[in-house]
Amino acid sequence: MSVVVIQFTTLDGIVSDPDGSEGTPYGGWLFRFGREEITGDRFGLGRTLDEGVVLLGRSTWEAFARLWPGRDDPFSARLNAAPKLVASRTLTDVSAWTNSRLLDGDLLDAVKTEQRDVVVMGSLGVVHALADAGLVDEYRLLTFPTVLGTGRPLFPAGGPPAELECLAAERAGALVLTRYRRTRG
Repeated sequence: MSVVVIQFTTLDGIVSDPDGSEGTPYGGWLFRFGREEITGDRFGLGRTLDEGVVLLGRSTWEAFARLWPGRDDPFSARLNAAPKLVASRTLTDVSAWTNSRLLDGDLLDAVKTEQRDVVVMGSLGVVHALADAGLVDEYRLLTFPTVLGTGRPLFPAGGPPAELECLAAERAGALVLTRYRRTRG
């Protein structure tokens, strides 16, 4: 089992409000380069979606549950069919998106005992909790050539140190897709 974090990020490491839905002054940076830059399986999840489980926090799940169920392209079909765990203290019903279920008990315990690969999309609070516990094995980042200077970073100041090995880097139009594996930390 491995934990793979999937994130859209700016050049300065900001991951908050990529679609502008949070109403931040610089939100919406995700779409400034065209939707074609982010369509399909850019992160190379493939079989991981078929055999693993997607872990989402409440806010990301709510946004995705409005967006993905109505899509039928090959990537959307895989994501919609994938089992989804939702980490939330406030949600009581996750029936709006097929194959979703609320996480029972503690987040860290659930991830530690999960037998399948875990893919975390967005869900910054979940990512930070897993990183703080040393449970993230890989980061797959789609970096946008934008510097915001403000917002919530993927790697916050004062967070746990980690050493990463670059597994791959490739240009995807104006963006760069990178894969890093944690080696220590």
